[in-house]
Amino acid sequence: MDFSTPPYVLAQTSVRRVMLQVLAALLPGIAAYVWLVGASIVLQLLIASLAALVGEALMLWVRGKPLTLFLSDGSALVTAWLIALAFPPLAPWWLVVVGTLCAIVVAKHLYGGLGQNPFNPAMIAFAVCIVSFPALMSQWPALGLKLSLAEQVQIIAGLAPRIDVMSGATPLDALKTGLKLGEGNVDVKTLLSSQEMFGNFAGRGWEWVSAGYLFGGLWLWQRRIVGWHAPLGFIAGLSLLAGALWVWNPQQFADPLFHLFSGGAMLGAFFIVTDPVSGCTTSRGKLIFGFSAGLTTYIIRVFGGYPDGVAFAVLLLNLCVPLIDMYTQPPIFGMKNER
Repeated sequence: MDFSTPPYVLAQTSVRRVMLQVLAALLPGIAAYVWLVGASIVLQLLIASLAALVGEALMLWVRGKPLTLFLSDGSALVTAWLIALAFPPLAPWWLVVVGTLCAIVVAKHLYGGLGQNPFNPAMIAFAVCIVSFPALMSQWPALGLKLSLAEQVQIIAGLAPRIDVMSGATPLDALKTGLKLGEGNVDVKTLLSSQEMFGNFAGRGWEWVSAGYLFGGLWLWQRRIVGWHAPLGFIAGLSLLAGALWVWNPQQFADPLFHLFSGGAMLGAFFIVTDPVSGCTTSRGKLIFGFSAGLTTYIIRVFGGYPDGVAFAVLLLNLCVPLIDMYTQPPIFGMKNER
């Protein structure tokens, strides 16, 4: 008897193939990052990748799993790259290593390895490090800082002083701090007019990094590596709350475009909330997950104690995934009123 391939079977793919495409989609943002800050981000990517592969190999050996099969699937490298891109580009090397090992060893393998982790490993790394080392995680280089590759390597290696070359604030943090110190006497428009920190509609220069992530994310969507539900939900949730408060009081709240192209919004929309393991599985669930993460990100950014809220928003929503999936599962045929 001959069997034909069912119409719902997609083209052959693999974890490795998917992960390589995700890494490729990050390249436009990385290119803009190199142009903006320098080659230090490439060094951080290498450090994080090495730490991820070492941690992965160690845990696979301890668990008795085949090293070659799992080391070559690319999942550890995707986690490593997301960590390096979320951390300050001139962060000390050991901070990146600590965050990466925490993601691979604790957030991934202690929960059972690939496909078993309830929390996004890269966001666990960010959350752990920003809580444990807030000063180091808040030191971002000033734009226009002209440092040679050798000088950047010395800073990352801890062989050069950091205080003379760090600005200590992101555009999101600068806006929040400026409004707080102004005590109602300074408005958003006045603060955003400063070309030292802010550009046309977001952080000066960082707009291009976000645009790179947007381009890469849309390419992943076109390739059907990620669906549209979670990214659109995240962007809509962030934009809706930002837009409502901006219309209500434009002197104290920035417009949606500023929030979409500042911080980790675009990276979060296309590369974080789309995680198929720690995110929702149903289409409606992905929309709810993304939308709620976008709302929570804005609330933490504007009213919380951290300059950006993507990591904490995603982790909080990871806790809600089982509940969201339970209430968004389609009914079983013949059991419409049953769950």
